[in-house]
Amino acid sequence: MRSGNPALNQNTFLDVGSGQVVSRDPGQVMTLNGTVNKTGLLLLMCVATAAYTWNLYTGPESMGMLMPYLLVGGIGGFIVALVTVFKKQWAPITAPLYALLEGLFLGGISVFFEAQFPGIVMQAVMLTLGVLAALLMAYKSGLIRATENFKLGVVAATGGIALLYLVNLGLRLFGFDGFGFIHESSAMGIAFSVFVVIIAALNLVLDFDFIESGAEAGAPKYMEWYGAFGLVVTLIWLYLEILRLLAKLQSRD
Repeated sequence: MRSGNPALNQNTFLDVGSGQVVSRDPGQVMTLNGTVNKTGLLLLMCVATAAYTWNLYTGPESMGMLMPYLLVGGIGGFIVALVTVFKKQWAPITAPLYALLEGLFLGGISVFFEAQFPGIVMQAVMLTLGVLAALLMAYKSGLIRATENFKLGVVAATGGIALLYLVNLGLRLFGFDGFGFIHESSAMGIAFSVFVVIIAALNLVLDFDFIESGAEAGAPKYMEWYGAFGLVVTLIWLYLEILRLLAKLQSRD
C-alpha cells in the first residue's frame, strides 16, 4: 500500500522490525470512529488558533505583528510534523501540537489573502469542506477505488509537485527567478494550480484507504491520532492550494 501523504506511507501501520501489526488487543486498537473523532478535535484546535491570529488583524498597519505567528506556526508546525512522522508513538501529543501551530500559520496567511481579495477565505474553506465531503462519499460508495495503479499515479504526481516546489524554492534562495507559473495568474499558472488542487484532493482518497486499512488490521490505539494527523496535513495542503488558485483567478478580474 502507498500514500502520497508522507505521514501515511506503506509502513505506517506495520512494525518496522517484524512487518506485523503492532497491536492485537481488541481494547487497544485503532477504530474508524476514534480516528474521525480525533480528526474533528484536531481541526477544532487548528481553527481556534487560526481565529486568534485572524483577530489580531485590525488593518494594514497590524500586518507586521502577524509575522512572528506566521514564522512560529509555519516552522514549528513543520518540525513537529517531521517528529510525528518518525515517532508515530508520540502522535497523541505531537498531533494536537501540530494542529495548534498550523492554526497560527493558517490564520496569518489567510489574513494576507483576505486583505487582498475580500471573501476569499470563506470561499476556500467551503470548497475544502465540500471536496472532503464529496470524496468521502465517493470513496464510501465505491465510485473511487484506491487501486494500486491509482495509488501509484497519485504518489508519482505528488512527488513531482513536491520536487518542483523544492527546486523553485532553491532557485529563489540563490537569487534566480524560479518557475514563474507557480505563482503567476497566467493561463499556465492557473492550470498548474488546478492540477495541484486535484492531486491534493486525490490524496484524501489514499488517506481514507490507509486509515481504513489500519483499523481493519488492528493497528495500535495511538494510530488514531496519527491517522487524524495525516488527514489534517492533507486538508491543510488542499486549503492552501485552493486559496492560491482562487487568488490567481480573482487577480485576473
